[in-house]
Amino acid sequence: MPTAVHDLATPALVVDATALEHNLATMAAALPGSRLRPHVKAHKCTALAHQQREHGHAHFCAATPREVIGMAFSGLGADLLLANECVDSERLRALAKLDARVTIAVDSAETIVAAAAAGLREVLIDVNVGLPRCGCLPDAAGRLADDARAAGLTVRGVMGYEGHVVGLESAPSRTDECARSMEKLAAAHALVGGDIVSAGGTGTYAINDVATEIQAGSYALMDTAYAKLGLPFSAALHVAATVVHVNSRYAVADCGLKALGMDHGNPSIADAEVRFCSDEHVTFVPHDVKLRVGDRVLVAPAHVDPTIAYHERLCVVDGPGLGAVVIDEWAIDLRGW
Repeated sequence: MPTAVHDLATPALVVDATALEHNLATMAAALPGSRLRPHVKAHKCTALAHQQREHGHAHFCAATPREVIGMAFSGLGADLLLANECVDSERLRALAKLDARVTIAVDSAETIVAAAAAGLREVLIDVNVGLPRCGCLPDAAGRLADDARAAGLTVRGVMGYEGHVVGLESAPSRTDECARSMEKLAAAHALVGGDIVSAGGTGTYAINDVATEIQAGSYALMDTAYAKLGLPFSAALHVAATVVHVNSRYAVADCGLKALGMDHGNPSIADAEVRFCSDEHVTFVPHDVKLRVGDRVLVAPAHVDPTIAYHERLCVVDGPGLGAVVIDEWAIDLRGW
């Protein structure tokens, strides 16, 4: 007898196959082929990446060397971008030895030297477009590109992530701020050259008209933070949890901080108000729903990426709800560093 969601050991990640297919097909129609470079940091799962390739997206980006290596060994190495800086010589040499096309982001003399010394061949110049993280100043991009070429590297273009913009709930503000960020990236690209301008995310995929490729990832599974933006993607991911305590004031289920990414706020439970999460528990108040100890609930995370990283597998089910049947299990095989 196939296992239903309400029979799973919890907490368990559950993916609605119908919603996932809708999301992948919707994005493929909007950004076909190389216009999208799916970011595997969002799901850390090569089985799901193979589904993205089936929809025509064969170029991927990653946040860690481990993700790049796993993708290559899974046969998805046609064009992999490590959209992150790295100066770990051992990890960089491992990337250079892969039977795959690997490009790495660089934003300083040190990252350029590290990439060249490891035997890597291709880079993008990472440009800071407003997010206080990595990336060189736009007017320094040309000099760094010259340094990279002098070190024997091929500079394919530029990248920049408007991560401070992608989650803005006001659509006009999101559009205006994205345009300002992309002005900086376009100026840097004029200094650097190359065919690639890599940028964007799920929140700006439809409004970024500067990038030649969009690095969206969360669109595949979605979360409650992005759901606030009115995007044409469905919630495909939930954490199935078991109710372990009920009283007259609230209920508690076994899905807490160690099962959920919390940096974007509390998770959501249908027909309930989530009060708070602790290490192993979510405390919530049901709305006109009679719950008993042993019942299951579906918890929607606010941020999909770190939620995925806490778990070892995805249970793929044939539809929404606790009665859905598990039709496949996918390893979250790109976890860790």
